[in-house]
Amino acid sequence: MEHRTLLALFDRQTRRDARPDGPEYEVERVGDVVRQTGPAHGWNGVLWSDLDEARAGDAIARQVRHFTALGRSFEWKLYAHDGPADLGERLRGAGFVPEPEEALMVAGATGVAGLRAAGGGESGGSGGSGSGGGRAAVSVPEGIRVRPVTDGAGVELVAEVHERAFGADGTHLRRRLLEQLTERPHTVAAFVAMAGDRTVGSARLELPPGTVFAGLWGGGTVPEWRGRGVYRALVAHRARVAAARGYRYLQVDASDRSRPVLRRLGFTRLSSTTPYVYEP
Repeated sequence: MEHRTLLALFDRQTRRDARPDGPEYEVERVGDVVRQTGPAHGWNGVLWSDLDEARAGDAIARQVRHFTALGRSFEWKLYAHDGPADLGERLRGAGFVPEPEEALMVAGATGVAGLRAAGGGESGGSGGSGSGGGRAAVSVPEGIRVRPVTDGAGVELVAEVHERAFGADGTHLRRRLLEQLTERPHTVAAFVAMAGDRTVGSARLELPPGTVFAGLWGGGTVPEWRGRGVYRALVAHRARVAAARGYRYLQVDASDRSRPVLRRLGFTRLSSTTPYVYEP
């Protein structure tokens, strides 16, 4: 699909017409802004906006008032193609703090799912070499197995890797993922990469209803296992699950570290995105 057409489809399905994360969440359009409001441990924020210079200031103030009244931290997920051109500057002026910019990257799910090394294998990891100039041939690192997460014990393993890989508190992740697996298992799949009895990587696959895009989230590898192919293993494994569930595309907000690996697996850049976070 042509770049501009695919970006418009992504905006429409995953942002403008997004469905709530669950029954305790509400997605609503308020003027020219689409936002999600939910519990404190969930994702609260602005998904999409269609603003110009005349309306941006009022729209920002309205969202701040809404979430502050609920005592919620929230995120304005700003994409490079969103208007007006100075929206990021306006958000900073209103008290939002930007997090690192990430690349919005997409790939065909069946294409990534079908990548295999000559010896037959699954996929590879958070670094490691590709196969020269083209698409990377991938294989499961020796001694690694990818295991699905279905219960609280597995969620704990995911959160532990998250904390070690990203240096971030996994409290909200534990609660949110367990909630999804228990109440809405059709919308998420989670996996851990095991080396013997040690957990060395983890990742999530978001499967939102009503869209052709499956989301890759939280792919992380513990420091001592980076560069051995664990990240690629988790990407390809999730691609196969997404393709089997009927999703046409994979999308990921890619950091500087994961971007080169994803390019070798066939992902292309659609845009970039910067989370602007507001703390009441």
